Amino acid sequence: MYRERPSVIPGAVVWQAPGTPGSVRRRVLPDGCMDLLWTSGRLVVAGPDSVAYVTPVGPADDYTGLRFAPGDAPQLLGVAASELRDSRVPLDQIWAARRVRGLENALHRGGGIEAVAAGLRPDPVVRRAAALIGGGLGVAAAAERLDLGERRFHRLCLRAFGYGPKTLGRILRMNRALERARTGSPLADVAHQEGYADQAHLAREVRALAGVTLTDLVGRTGRR
Repeated sequence: MYRERPSVIPGAVVWQAPGTPGSVRRRVLPDGCMDLLWTSGRLVVAGPDSVAYVTPVGPADDYTGLRFAPGDAPQLLGVAASELRDSRVPLDQIWAARRVRGLENALHRGGGIEAVAAGLRPDPVVRRAAALIGGGLGVAAAAERLDLGERRFHRLCLRAFGYGPKTLGRILRMNRALERARTGSPLADVAHQEGYADQAHLAREVRALAGVTLTDLVGRTGRR
């Protein structure tokens, strides 16, 4: 059973997803985050997804993950998020292989995955950018709040989040809407509260980003 807990690293989450008795397809929705994965004895970086990532999972596919707050992982890894967008990359292709082997050996001996991110120092400007976009502020207004021109703000977002601020805003808005919908709020109300034109607009955005219907994700139908 999937489970998670807050990490000692501010804003991060440690999660575990065991293998399944039979072969299934696991759908991971885009969320503006990057993850460090421990699976099959390897450390792997999951880059920021722009659409849902679907992967087969079987009995041997146990995962432990460290999900960073949006924009934090590039500070740790020393690579722009845009270079890892929609990809899964072994950590030893980013860091020196000898360093990664030492980290993997520590995990084999029962060490915690959070130790890999020891010393992470989040960029306060990136954190604020994520908060502004995540709060529903438009691109021009967010850039102004950060005292950045829109082009510079766009470059910051590519480096930190893997895509421009408009795409980040779409992804974060979809996730906010899904959280509201899963509490039982009427779908039409959710669409209005999150700034969609109507419920149909929300449904189209979910389909485009998640690859399945809104009712597939929320588990109910109708215009409540």
